[in-house]
Amino acid sequence: MPTFRRYTVSPSLPAPLEKLREIANNLWWSWAPEAHELFVRMDRDLWEEVYGNPIELIARLGQSRLEALAADDAFVNHLNRAHASLTEYMSEKGWFLKSFPTKEGAKIAYFSMEYGLHESLPIYSGGLGVLAGDHLKTASDIGLPLVGIGLAYAEGYFRQHLSEDGWQLEHYPLNDWHRLPVQPVWNPGSPKERLLIHVRYPHGMVDAQLWKVQVGRVPLYLLDTNLEQNAPSDRSITGPLYGGDQEFRIRQEVMLGIGGIHALEALGISATVCHMNEGHSAFMALERIRRVMESKKVSFQVAREACSAGNVFTTHTPVPAGNDAFHPDNVRRFLGVYREPLGLSDQDFLALGRQNGAGDPTPFSMPILAMRTADRYNGVSALHGDVSRKMWRDLWPDMPTSEVPIGSVTNGVHIPSWVSDDMSALYTRYLGAEWRERTDDVALWARVNDIPDAELWSTHGHRRHRLVALCRKRLRLAAERRGANKAELASADEALDPRALTIGFARRFATYKRATLLFSDLERVKKLLGDPERPVQLVFAGKAHPQDKGGKELIRAIVRLGREADFRGKVVFIENYDMRVARALVSGVDVWLNTPRRPHEASGTSGMKAAANGALNLSILDGWWAEAWAKFGWPVGWAIGNGEDAVDDAGDRMEAEALYDILEREVVPLFFDRSEDRLPRGWVQKMKATIAHCVPEFNTARMVKEYTGRFYVPSIEKTGDMLRSDLAGAKDLASWKDRVGASWKDVSIHDVKVDHTELVVGEAMRVHAEVSLGAITPEDVIVEVYHGPTAGSYDLAEGTATPMKLHASRDGIHSFVGEVPTKESGTHAFAVRVIPYRATQSHKFETGLIRWA
Repeated sequence: MPTFRRYTVSPSLPAPLEKLREIANNLWWSWAPEAHELFVRMDRDLWEEVYGNPIELIARLGQSRLEALAADDAFVNHLNRAHASLTEYMSEKGWFLKSFPTKEGAKIAYFSMEYGLHESLPIYSGGLGVLAGDHLKTASDIGLPLVGIGLAYAEGYFRQHLSEDGWQLEHYPLNDWHRLPVQPVWNPGSPKERLLIHVRYPHGMVDAQLWKVQVGRVPLYLLDTNLEQNAPSDRSITGPLYGGDQEFRIRQEVMLGIGGIHALEALGISATVCHMNEGHSAFMALERIRRVMESKKVSFQVAREACSAGNVFTTHTPVPAGNDAFHPDNVRRFLGVYREPLGLSDQDFLALGRQNGAGDPTPFSMPILAMRTADRYNGVSALHGDVSRKMWRDLWPDMPTSEVPIGSVTNGVHIPSWVSDDMSALYTRYLGAEWRERTDDVALWARVNDIPDAELWSTHGHRRHRLVALCRKRLRLAAERRGANKAELASADEALDPRALTIGFARRFATYKRATLLFSDLERVKKLLGDPERPVQLVFAGKAHPQDKGGKELIRAIVRLGREADFRGKVVFIENYDMRVARALVSGVDVWLNTPRRPHEASGTSGMKAAANGALNLSILDGWWAEAWAKFGWPVGWAIGNGEDAVDDAGDRMEAEALYDILEREVVPLFFDRSEDRLPRGWVQKMKATIAHCVPEFNTARMVKEYTGRFYVPSIEKTGDMLRSDLAGAKDLASWKDRVGASWKDVSIHDVKVDHTELVVGEAMRVHAEVSLGAITPEDVIVEVYHGPTAGSYDLAEGTATPMKLHASRDGIHSFVGEVPTKESGTHAFAVRVIPYRATQSHKFETGLIRWA
């Protein structure tokens, strides 16, 4: 066999079109209408064929067409305007430095297993990746000094096709990185050579090259092990996304976490803060610690304090089984070479990923490792924060669940990426061109009410027509691929009614999302969809994980129903759900349906995208919708149920019944209640309320600014405190924790007294407590009264902590006094507690130690 050597051929752009390269290689074009339209203008049909990939478009356009465009003054002027907009955007100072001018020079590294930036870059599977992509886009918009780290998947996530009977089939096309909107990263010391990093595995080093994705002002670096010098098994590390067994996953996560830190060093980037988007990248914390230990010659404990100050962890999973956890033997095998430099025993190392520490026989949990090596952690909605506190409460034993230090930052969406072109033009006309930069401005979005009802309804009607056209096209292509007969092809061409109330359901097909809940009573559904005077139709889309047979069965059930006579043309399933289909759905449906089994939806963001386009949500009170409903209520949509947890079939039946009632009594009548001018005035008012209330609340501008103010900036500041004066802060905190931990067994509370227990509202309850601290000083602790109303018992579901003051000290006994305010009548309870505290801690429960009376 001959030896083949690779070479790359790039299109030859005429001089007037040279600026196209810069625009094409910056995904800013994907949320900048003028730049996006530039590529559509070059060849609309080819643009669709190449999945909106500008690099592929230019490569396939043909030299003659490029020459013709170069001679077209109108096109060249369009190009120059788009390039000027990009140049201006890239040079803007941004919100971050205006708000935090003293933080110039800080750098935030954002680690994620997947990134959903655009369908032309298939390195994402679903919500986690799309959230990460929107995070990067918004970081760019507000000037946040952030860099993304991920993996360059040769296969990416699968393309979906359905068999004749509706069974999901997976196809994994290979990514040609030279025909994607990415750029190779070259070695600064040798510009003709690729920059390589080297990551240690049990059998030796694995090489990875880097690709750079420019996302506006934010660079995303992707690690790629598909290199000739690597063994086939090592090349596959960056093969499929979420493929393989547990061993394959740990190999990927070593590359993402530890390889990601190597990549930052090779790029000359010193990350002040590292944000772990899910636990997949948690190994990076170990590598950060190792580097500090090596460079500063300090212990694991000191290095851990220094590094955890700058680590942030976001969990997206509301059930323990959904989190990555590895068998100890796999951890020993793949992380043994990293354990030894940390100076930890085998059991101490494994304890970092186990709920009960050393001796715990359970698997090694990546979220637990992340929480043990970070100072700040959060869920992705208020409800998910509550669920996470309950799920991980044993990491902080003896602590009330409500005080477990896992907060929440509710997810959002990057509004400019998800609002349709038609709605975008409408917003520009009535809100002003600056709406894209002010997506979190409540006052600006209130001006939606100034849009004439007829104009808003007409704009939405155009989007529904376009969705129907896309569905028909997709259905026909799928039918042709399966070799369908003429009758089936004709049925595809006539599917759906552009005038009908259109309900959309599109997301990952996991069983807990209950995609078929609406079909619990088929006779009722037939009646709902079969009224010729009030037509209703359903559009479904989504992928099941290749190993999820339950999810695949749900898809097959919907496809089969859609072929029955009563549902044909009214219930459709669109194959190969991706970001392009998602944009069409969230902007074209009238109602966005979401039926998860509460509380398993951590946040959900597709409903936010639909709301930004004026679609109304009809959802279980889970994830973000529980917050939206509690704050805004009926004007922004409908809630299924009252927030109960549906734990069994009986719960499913109850919620299905509630869903039918809402559709029959409220949704359908309101949609078809038309005024004399044939406008659904009541419906349009709900559309306006949805946009005005939900857009400024549930967007990534609000979200990333919240991360910045609550997590990033405090982490930057604490990291500075820890590193200053040769790690004096970290050494002090580690020494203090060792001292307090060693003496904590001697802490006790006794002789708790109150002046009296019968009080009237407004009268303070005075509490006295004697505390023995042993070798610990009063300056090392805070003493509190934990109190609150009860339901007749002595337990508190959620209490309030009131600090007590040191009154006197004598012979090792310290007297503390506190006054508990009374604001409401009823039965209350209290307890006194002691907690170690030092001002340099991120939160008062950092040590996990607590002593109750």
